[in-house]
Amino acid sequence: MTVLRLGTRRSALATTQSRWVADRLADLGHEVELVEITTEGDRSGELLTTIGGTGVFVSAIRDALHEGRIDVAVHSLKDLPTAPDPELVLAAIPVREDSRDVLVARDGLTLGELPVGSVVGTGSPRRAAQLAALGLGLDVRPIRGNVDTRIRFVATGALDAVVLARAGLARLGRLDEATEVIDPIQVLPAPGQGALAVECRTDRPDVIAAVAALDDPDTRTCVTAERSLLSTLEAGCTAPVGALAEVVEGDDGLELSLRAFAGSEDGSLELRRSLVGDYTQPAALGARLAQILLEDGAADLTTTNGAAAPTPDRAPHRSEHVS
Repeated sequence: MTVLRLGTRRSALATTQSRWVADRLADLGHEVELVEITTEGDRSGELLTTIGGTGVFVSAIRDALHEGRIDVAVHSLKDLPTAPDPELVLAAIPVREDSRDVLVARDGLTLGELPVGSVVGTGSPRRAAQLAALGLGLDVRPIRGNVDTRIRFVATGALDAVVLARAGLARLGRLDEATEVIDPIQVLPAPGQGALAVECRTDRPDVIAAVAALDDPDTRTCVTAERSLLSTLEAGCTAPVGALAEVVEGDDGLELSLRAFAGSEDGSLELRRSLVGDYTQPAALGARLAQILLEDGAADLTTTNGAAAPTPDRAPHRSEHVS
């Protein structure tokens, strides 16, 4: 095979992630060239909810893949739309970094130590909704920018704290700047957070075979459940969504535990549900938990103006075991 052209966004985090993939491919004997691509999300300074959200960081890279300008694309999996592209294949999902969020706060403070009224920045409605639901009296404000820009908001005193993905700080070697790793009981991560997606064209079996060696089965199983939940919810829910799947040991072998959150961005209403199911059926597990959320009120949630409809008058699902 000739040199593998690997497409990546230009940001420090994206190129770090892509170099990690390139190094693993090089270890397998492949020569790799990084091709930097500017996406709509990189060009615009607007909030992601304003410029389209899902897909703004991947469409330009996918275009390059379709056009044959690159052979392999590397994305943060949480940025990848759940709708499949018939001409592309998710050839590898490498082993996942820690999926949790972290707090970077002034004076080394944790969430519980931030005074009422502290200004906390995040570009994620999911994080904003869950922080508001904690009832800590924080002033959560939307921000944009790369990791360095967001942390600088705290260093300069413009904000009291920001919330970021732990995986990004870890990959950049800046994890010591986090003042707290946030427990998923408080804030569930985005579906697919901490995982990388390595895409190829379906008509390139040579490239698919080369990349497939990087795939981690447990990571793929977990994110498949999370993305199935998100895909099902997107058909009937515009609320912020968090999800985390974990492989657990059951009585008869491996099982999959899935937790999910959907709520209003102002924190006035939140739904948290969980299921444990068959490790070999992650998509079914995700779809089932999404249906439970929809039945319990997620279908009526909306982030528009921070309003939320009441939960239907029925007994809510707290947890369930399915197989």
